[in-house]
Amino acid sequence: MAKYDVTGMSCAACQAHVEKAVNSVPGVDSCTVSLLTNSMTVEGTASHEDIISAVENAGYGARLSTGKEDSKSLENKEKPVLIKRLIASVILLIILMIAGMDRPIIQMVLALAILIINNKFFISGFKSAIHRAPNMDTLVAMGSAVSFLYGYYDSAAMIVTLITVGKLLESISKGRTTNALKSLMDLAPKTAVVIKDGQETTVGIEDVKVNDIFVVRPGESIPVDGIIEEGTSTVNESALTGESIPVDKFTGDKVSAATINQTGFIKCRATRVGEDTTISQIIKMVSDSASSKAPIARIADKISGIFVPAVLGVALLVTIIWLIIGESFSTALTHGIAVLVVSCPCALGLATPVAIMAGNGVGAKNSILFKTATALEQTEKIQIVALDKTGTITCGEPSVTDIVPASGLEKSELLKLAASLESKSEHPLAKAVVAYSEDTYECKDFTAVPGKGLTGTVNGKKTFGGNKDYIISVIKVPDEAILESVNISNEGKTPLFFAQEDRFLGIIAVADTIKEESQEAIRQIHNMGITTVMLTGDNERTANAIAKKAGVDRVVAGVLPEGKNRVINELKNYGKVAMVGDGINDAPALTSADIGIAIGAGTDVAIDAADIVLVRSILTDVPAAIRLSHKTVKNIHENLFWAFIYNILLIPIAAGALSGFGINMSPVLGAAAMSISSFTVCMNALRINLFEPGKDKYDRRNAQAELPQEITGGTTMATKTISIEGMMCKHCEKAVRNALMDIPGVVTAKASHEAGTATVELDGDVTDEMLTKTITDLDYTVTGIN
Repeated sequence: MAKYDVTGMSCAACQAHVEKAVNSVPGVDSCTVSLLTNSMTVEGTASHEDIISAVENAGYGARLSTGKEDSKSLENKEKPVLIKRLIASVILLIILMIAGMDRPIIQMVLALAILIINNKFFISGFKSAIHRAPNMDTLVAMGSAVSFLYGYYDSAAMIVTLITVGKLLESISKGRTTNALKSLMDLAPKTAVVIKDGQETTVGIEDVKVNDIFVVRPGESIPVDGIIEEGTSTVNESALTGESIPVDKFTGDKVSAATINQTGFIKCRATRVGEDTTISQIIKMVSDSASSKAPIARIADKISGIFVPAVLGVALLVTIIWLIIGESFSTALTHGIAVLVVSCPCALGLATPVAIMAGNGVGAKNSILFKTATALEQTEKIQIVALDKTGTITCGEPSVTDIVPASGLEKSELLKLAASLESKSEHPLAKAVVAYSEDTYECKDFTAVPGKGLTGTVNGKKTFGGNKDYIISVIKVPDEAILESVNISNEGKTPLFFAQEDRFLGIIAVADTIKEESQEAIRQIHNMGITTVMLTGDNERTANAIAKKAGVDRVVAGVLPEGKNRVINELKNYGKVAMVGDGINDAPALTSADIGIAIGAGTDVAIDAADIVLVRSILTDVPAAIRLSHKTVKNIHENLFWAFIYNILLIPIAAGALSGFGINMSPVLGAAAMSISSFTVCMNALRINLFEPGKDKYDRRNAQAELPQEITGGTTMATKTISIEGMMCKHCEKAVRNALMDIPGVVTAKASHEAGTATVELDGDVTDEMLTKTITDLDYTVTGIN
């Protein structure tokens, strides 16, 4: 894909002609031209020379974009030129109206001067006509030229002056729609202080390389993405996340370009530089999305392509009709010129891109990034939101949820003893217990019992920790503790049992807990009439417990990446589907969904596969994205309505359709109306900047999706259930599941340590011996296969 800067375009007709010219070049697969950003994106194998030549042959200019965009590249270069032209035109027009009364020679000279000042209309208009691609400038040039040639000097001068007023207003309002993108570009630092040969040296940001060591003092912007090698600080990340509360940073933590170091001196190692930094990727997403074209724009594009030739024909026909019915040549010509100057293809061409740009800007301010205009348009149609559980609904890391000490033992003491034993283990559940405890004893003679638990000496006493079966084999566990562990398991948590010598100490429950905002996010999604489905590789009991707490409508448990993909394809039979995920295993489902939404803290693979990226990793941004999409599409509809209704109403009036009622439109009034039309569309789009996507008071309910009782993903393969002894936690389940998935012919595999089983779906010849060997190699015991 290549991006080009295009010059010479003035209206939607120009945009349509450039697209048509480039699409006709052999080797071009697709071409998208943006009138708003004066850019063009081309996909295919055609050479740059052939593409540029096609644009030039169509009467416009083009050059390959450097790709190094900054806020200066988006500055409104047209505005100062238009201001100078307008000032000069207005001064001469005032002189013409006052001093030129009853002095035709003076009127002619002053009018000619005004036309020369505004010669761009004539150069662009007639050049386009020569290339058989007439545009808006052609209409203005012909209208004012004919007026001048037939002695309507004041009309000729006022037409180009009023159109210049409209162009200036349009330029100002268009410029404001890119303010959000310019603000993002201004955030990117321009220099960095790197350490070279032991000395601090200030270099341009483009000279920083991966693994360079750079330093950041309090109050300075972090220049590139990196990892803190030395020092601690608090960093304001509001530029990326929108969160105003600074984040504490320590050695080993990641930092991002364009965030502000607030309190400490830090020394960092660069990990991402140039276009690979987070802020650069955000800028690229917003810029690419603004340059892309929404499907809704196709209708306006088709009309714009034939609009100007049609208006020229209508103007000629109107003039002839007035002459045929016996009116004077002056009257006929006045109506013909009025038709030329009142017609406005610009409003049609700007209706969609200015709204898309404004919507993308609001999204970027709220850390919601739409990769394409299509994603921004289609998100509002979502009827089903499928949510990955781990890392999306839940935090993605285990943490302590319950501490149930045996009779006579304090919670704090149970936690301290358990953490002391677990401190020697690398198991994620052990780390959760240790992280929750503020203090530990010394642990000696530590031993891990594979698939069962741990032993060690704490305070001179033999201490045990592990699953229920392991602790029962060591000591007598009270019945009430067994019952409590069942309740804990039913809530989707993992109970860890602890004992010391011949004494039962108690139970500590560990689970991947629900994020604070998950319940609120799902409530807001429900308020829009959207059905929620949770996808997870966990067993049904754990999945149902999480789903009930989060408020999810439907659950598909025990599903692996391939299964998620099949479930998404099945859900698409019942409505428009959005998939929300954060991991590598979510990428196929994100790609298959109508709209893929990636949590910003997720993997690069998930982010690359998605259509929308939620930078803050907050689930409430999902309904916010849907609201913003709805607001933007509504604004586009308003713009298109105005653009169509303007031309539908005013062209007949300019043609004299209401002359019988004494209502006529002069060319001057037509020019005034034309100058206002595009400005109105741009100003309407700017109203999106006032929209707050986080507020749900204006939510619209989408059409409810009717899902079947059971969602299976359409699988019809052979299934085998393996009975296994020795699994004690979700990580054991993961080890079994991954090992089984490595067997050729196994399509899906799911394991449950509570049930003591693993279930596989097969599409090949997989023997029981192969399954047994795979499990026993992990030090678990297979007791049967059905």
